[in-house]
Amino acid sequence: MSKIVEQLEEKREAARMGGGQKRIDAQHKKGKLTARERINVLLDEGSFEEFDMYVEHGCVDFGMEETKILGDGVVTGSGTINGRLIYVYSQDFTVFGGSLSENHAKKICKLMDNAMKVGAPIIGINDSGGARIQEGVASLGGYAEVFQRNVLASGVVPQISLIMGPCAGGAVYSPAMTDFIFMVKDSSYMFVTGPDVVKTVTNEVVTQEELGGATTHTSKSGVADNAYDNDIEALLAARDFFDFLPENNRSEHPERPTGDDAMREIPSLDTIIPDNANQPYDMHEIIKKTVDEEDFFEVQPDHAGNIIIGFGRIEGRTVGIIANQPMVLAGCLDINASKKAGRFVRFCDAFGIPIVTFVDVPGFLPGTSQEYGGIIKHGAKLLFAYGEATVPKITIITRKAYGGAYDVMASKHLRGDLNYAWPSAEIAVMGAKGAVEIIFRSDIGDDKKIAARTAEYEDRFANPFIAAQKGFIDDIIHPHNTRKRIALGLRKLRNKQLENPWKKHDNIPL
Repeated sequence: MSKIVEQLEEKREAARMGGGQKRIDAQHKKGKLTARERINVLLDEGSFEEFDMYVEHGCVDFGMEETKILGDGVVTGSGTINGRLIYVYSQDFTVFGGSLSENHAKKICKLMDNAMKVGAPIIGINDSGGARIQEGVASLGGYAEVFQRNVLASGVVPQISLIMGPCAGGAVYSPAMTDFIFMVKDSSYMFVTGPDVVKTVTNEVVTQEELGGATTHTSKSGVADNAYDNDIEALLAARDFFDFLPENNRSEHPERPTGDDAMREIPSLDTIIPDNANQPYDMHEIIKKTVDEEDFFEVQPDHAGNIIIGFGRIEGRTVGIIANQPMVLAGCLDINASKKAGRFVRFCDAFGIPIVTFVDVPGFLPGTSQEYGGIIKHGAKLLFAYGEATVPKITIITRKAYGGAYDVMASKHLRGDLNYAWPSAEIAVMGAKGAVEIIFRSDIGDDKKIAARTAEYEDRFANPFIAAQKGFIDDIIHPHNTRKRIALGLRKLRNKQLENPWKKHDNIPL
């Protein structure tokens, strides 16, 4: 018995060392943590329970049978974050460059199957050179098995990907199907084809960082959600972020005790809207002053800045927040903003997270690049997402709500539960100047008449009263009461019951 125990400890120690001290040192030299160190930072101290520590690859080609390392390049198991169960896998770059083999994939699939059984979120830490070439199609099959589980888990348990090293080729599609992606600046990258292939095929010369680095994907492509300066920051941010999420699509939301009074008034909001209708203001200020303790976790802050998305809490319970940002493109909706917000709305709806929408939108961004890029179909994604959502939806129109963009932004017509407007709200087909130039085209050139017509139109439509008369706005509220009205609304809507007609699935305009 003692001999077996001794063997067990030896094997455990060998597994913990991964590819050996030399490779661990190389990982540290790059400013990166090892697979196990990352798990230790992410999870509560002492909570990690590993499984499949002794798994080895089964490859016998190219001399691989002579090199076997326990764990086969990925650490899998479960633990807790602030006491809540989570399943995590962490690819080990010190073992065959973290490359995915058939058995490596089986470990990940087993973890995902277990998480689905018990309804626990999944965090994948990616740091891999891709498919293990020596195994050929077996490793490709392993990727596909993981992809299939990403699909089945989608909308059932939250899935978060942390990209903390290379992630290239087929490997990128698993993170792409998860709900949120965090990256590390200067040490992680994602791309389907690398710089060498790009140069060969298109003659473009580009670095790994330019092609698929964290800054590229959080600002240009929108593939990743947030970028951090190092492994530690990314892992701690993931801990904070996890606290906003439910464990699965049937569980109660986490509730954090707060001393922030839900009935608190916010006098500064009464003066935040400028007198000049064309002057911007920062929507972040409204959001932060409305949520508990000004704690707002913004998602994709560097991409499509004309719309803001993220999580906050009201009375300790998570809410998803979507808001037009007048500081960027005057808050217009465009292709990127529609895709960004549409996907976020669908995530919130899948996991029962109430949606609060702050509206200040002058319309959709005009121009040939938007039309040629498919703004019609992309704009419809956000429209579709709001219309499909059955979670509680509260909308506050702070200033402009013009044209089709008024409809899209969680209007009463898309089953908005509570739709409020500030006294500064302007709800109309379009702005006064454009409307007058269409209605009174014959008066163009007569500045006095046009000015009089514009003033008349503004008096008639540049206010929330007509929409309120028609019941499209439930109430016109004082800005300082915004937090209070949202909190009371969420209390009322806590037991909301609404179901869409039966269907196998919808056909969102992708």
